[in-house]
Amino acid sequence: MSTQEITSSKASRTRRRYNLPLTVVLALCTLTVLIPLFVTVSMAFKSGAQAVQGEAFTLPNPLSIEGFIEAWRLTDFPVSFGISVFVSAIAVAGAVLISSMAAYAIHANWERRFFKFAFFYILAAMFLPFPVLALSQIKLTGMVGLDTPLGVGILHIMFHLGFNVLLLTTFLRNMPHELEEAARIDGASTWQTFWRVIFPVLAPMSATVGIFAFLFSWNDFMMPSMIISDPSLQTLPVVNQLFQSQFSSNYHVSFASYLMALAPSILVFVFTQRWVLSGVTQGAVKS
Repeated sequence: MSTQEITSSKASRTRRRYNLPLTVVLALCTLTVLIPLFVTVSMAFKSGAQAVQGEAFTLPNPLSIEGFIEAWRLTDFPVSFGISVFVSAIAVAGAVLISSMAAYAIHANWERRFFKFAFFYILAAMFLPFPVLALSQIKLTGMVGLDTPLGVGILHIMFHLGFNVLLLTTFLRNMPHELEEAARIDGASTWQTFWRVIFPVLAPMSATVGIFAFLFSWNDFMMPSMIISDPSLQTLPVVNQLFQSQFSSNYHVSFASYLMALAPSILVFVFTQRWVLSGVTQGAVKS
């Protein structure tokens, strides 16, 4: 191949990799996230006098943390933050453990009619969102004493079981069968095979499931607000609702509280997005 042909081939590949319309669309989508985030940070670090001027796109001068101090006090931040952490920890641990066990059981017994039916039965739950079943869930959790943060964590696990099992089962179908067969030959039981072979192999997709579970649980407003009966045990998103009424004019306090509630999910996404991409990619590409 001549030098001219090589140059032409490289230029052609470059043109294929660069898609201007798609780049513009992605840039606009990025702005829809960055602009509200900029406004939130800017307003949170303004003083009360600066905030009431309503100039959201101006930088705070000077920086002020009085909004954070007041938001910390009004929301009883350590308590509501701890409750949110508790609910999210239950949701993540349950999503990873229960979904991986269910996926392995279905994968290992796919030829049996009961497990195949169980798989589609679990997937059917994806078409039943919480708002449709809210009233029944409120009555049931109240009857069994789970109208608490613990009950919310359990409901987070169950309402996302179908999606998680689908991801993990698809991932397991691409796993080399020789790994499981080698464990069987060595005398490992089903339980030992799962913990020593299957669960470590599921690590990339389990990380993806756990991250999605955390982001949804941490940011969820509807389920905690309807299930938890004790107002003093509410999560951060629900507690922040007070700024939409009683303290609606204290913009710097409101945005400071929103930023404190938003920070953990932003940090988790920034530092774990590579595991999300890794898990989705490995689940989509056949080994």
